[in-house]
Amino acid sequence: MRRALVLNASYEPLSIVSSRRAVCLVLDEKAELVEADGHEVLHSVSLAVPMPVVVRLRYMVKTPRRSAATVSRRAVFARDEYRCQYCGARADSIDHVLPRSRGGPHVWENLAAACRPCNTRKRDRTPDEAGMRLMRPCRAPRPSAWVTLGAPLVLDAWKPYLALAS
Repeated sequence: MRRALVLNASYEPLSIVSSRRAVCLVLDEKAELVEADGHEVLHSVSLAVPMPVVVRLRYMVKTPRRSAATVSRRAVFARDEYRCQYCGARADSIDHVLPRSRGGPHVWENLAAACRPCNTRKRDRTPDEAGMRLMRPCRAPRPSAWVTLGAPLVLDAWKPYLALAS
């Protein structure tokens, strides 16, 4: 199913909805079409509406401040682009950089995506002790990361609006 990015009146990203829901927002005059899929059009007997990719609400919606993204296996894989942070291969496990057995916390800054061989090789040691190096430091994701975690594919049309939120 196609998805659409919903922006607040201030162009701040709010959520991702189905394209069908975005069409309803536009037809109810609650939102305006910002960007449409140039290929698909939704037809009715008396109307043809381009399939929305980005819509902007006509009124400002007050949103609570977003807290940091919740740590999850899927979120760590998305942040690390499904690549092992030690060798660059396809990741299939999560590694605690400072092992939990040594008091390492379960937080963004201590988690890295890893392939099974690297995770097994590292075992219950720090990367220095195992003679391994992280490709990049582990960090909490950007505030707009909820979009990449909530949608399997971030459309190119969304990227300019997500850059404003970072």
